[in-house]
Amino acid sequence: MTRRIVLLVYPGFQVLDAAGPLAAFEAANAFVPNAYLLELIARDGGLVASSGGTRLAATAFSNRAGDDTLIVTGGDGVFAAAECATTVGFVSNSGAALRRIASVCSGAYLLATAGLLHGRRATTHWRRSQDFARRFPDVQVDADRIFTRDGKVWTSAGISAGIDLALALIADDLGETVARQVARQLVVYYRRPGGQSQFSEMAELQPAGGRFAALLDHVRSHLRDRLDVDELAGLARMSPRNFSRCFAAEVGVTPARAVERLRVEAALAALESGARSVQEAAREFGFADPERMRRAFMRTLGVPPSSRRRAPG
Repeated sequence: MTRRIVLLVYPGFQVLDAAGPLAAFEAANAFVPNAYLLELIARDGGLVASSGGTRLAATAFSNRAGDDTLIVTGGDGVFAAAECATTVGFVSNSGAALRRIASVCSGAYLLATAGLLHGRRATTHWRRSQDFARRFPDVQVDADRIFTRDGKVWTSAGISAGIDLALALIADDLGETVARQVARQLVVYYRRPGGQSQFSEMAELQPAGGRFAALLDHVRSHLRDRLDVDELAGLARMSPRNFSRCFAAEVGVTPARAVERLRVEAALAALESGARSVQEAAREFGFADPERMRRAFMRTLGVPPSSRRRAPG
């Protein structure tokens, strides 16, 4: 059975949002010949300029039949596309007619505008999550997720997460073995689970020059310390109450949650490199014991530490 996968682009789309999934589905065809037909589509067709200026050729999306899956790409142009009644109408109709519909990154804005995410769980790039939740209060935003599936609708986080999404779609169609072969061919992890946190959010909790950037640098280099609110407030020379309020407003998470994420990030790197056992990582990165680290991993990544441990050598 050949499935036609179409990727919707528009002026200002992000190239990798299209190229990543295309590469994954193309690789799948090498292992299961003729599994997929791939096509870029746009409102008017022709050459469509990406946000970086590169132009890709697309087919006009009117009067289509036989498509299996629509993937809506993201990019800075998504907001203009979401104001186009023709584009929104096409996406809405596709949601009713096709077996499956998906978005990469800010492509979720188009799905939501078309009414396809009403009452559903969804994700998008972590930098867009708060704005997305404000614009679409009827959508349950999973801000930490790499990708989500709610019925026939799939959504994914930013840029490289489009490859994770494509691998999940391939596994859904052709099985885990093929998806694993595709990941190996692309030299990417097989497969980051959808519940795994968007690591860039932990790495960039506070941009350089932000009010609490120096404090978070201190936290990263002192993860074995207690690092409770009183200690952090003292380092920031603020009262604990005022510190907690200001930190959450500026960074987007509570101080305790930020510390936990940074501890998980450091422990994850050590486990995946094979440099530490679970017990050693729990001690080194400030978890009182392995069980507390396990609970933190489940909250942040959706998987236990043991699943990310690589044997040394």
